Amino acid sequence: MAVFVTGGAGFIGSQFIRDWVARYPEQTLINFDKLTYAGNPDNLIEVADHPSYSFIQGDICDADSLRAAIPEQCDAIVHFAAESHVDRSIHSASEFVRTNVLGTQVLLDVARERKTRRFLHISTDEVGGSMADDEYYREDSPYAPSSPYAASKAAAEHLARAAHHTFGFDVVLTRTSNNYGPFQFPEKLLPLAISNALEDRPIPVYGDGLQVRDWVHVADNCKALALVLEGGNSGETYHIGGRLPLPNRDVLRLLLSVLGKPETLLTQVTDRLGHDRRYAVDCTKIERELGWTPEIAFEDGLKRTIQWYQDNSAWVNRAKSGEYRNYYQHQYGGDIHEPVP
Repeated sequence: MAVFVTGGAGFIGSQFIRDWVARYPEQTLINFDKLTYAGNPDNLIEVADHPSYSFIQGDICDADSLRAAIPEQCDAIVHFAAESHVDRSIHSASEFVRTNVLGTQVLLDVARERKTRRFLHISTDEVGGSMADDEYYREDSPYAPSSPYAASKAAAEHLARAAHHTFGFDVVLTRTSNNYGPFQFPEKLLPLAISNALEDRPIPVYGDGLQVRDWVHVADNCKALALVLEGGNSGETYHIGGRLPLPNRDVLRLLLSVLGKPETLLTQVTDRLGHDRRYAVDCTKIERELGWTPEIAFEDGLKRTIQWYQDNSAWVNRAKSGEYRNYYQHQYGGDIHEPVP
């Protein structure tokens, strides 16, 4: 059997790969990643030499590359590959449409050609748009994406679901709330805040900082993904979250308290265009059908995450400086694609 993972050098994808290889050391796992700026080979050093693991650099929009990489009768494809930073999508949406929409359709087409048994499509709670204070986004709630990124992910979901309906392709989907944990690229809220706080530099806060997000530790998320991959019902969508929606400002205040840093580091900046006010997902379905619940309490997980960044300053410095790109070029002789400006 073989599992084919797209975007496995990223934050969540690399956690899934590390966990999967540890759980199934005899099963072939192929990591197919374009290596954009957020695809960091340092995230996979602990499995890089494992005999069941292999890496192929490639673009999911390139059907020929996919045909060459996906083995026949592939047991499963786990599709993480995506452009994912909302601010970048606001600046320039075209790459998000290319990768997240066109790339997903190309991957679905080739997956069916290669007779892949199951296709797990990874999506986001952002496709539902902003929730009212007492609302929770359910699997059957309507789409209301607010950013170019969220719109591109909603479109990708439609294509994945169409492949199931039209061709009977075994597709399962997940939507996950905000992930946090080790190996997250420093442009995201928590690693950026941790890094700046450790250096006593200002921490940018959009607008009033009262935007609400639901946080789930990446290890808990990847356990849920494995359960959906192995036991989810075909054609179904499952929500994964921490069941603890919190305002960003409260999260940052807790982070500063753990580090013993002053709240004066919080610095208000102009709010993001079209910034959604609240995300919160209802996880009842995955809890009821697959028995998943998050195991890592947020405050404990945050402390562990802060400690990881403190203990892995070399990884942080390589990620921030771009030095990890030199590692890849030395190891594989390839290029890491530049971000959208």
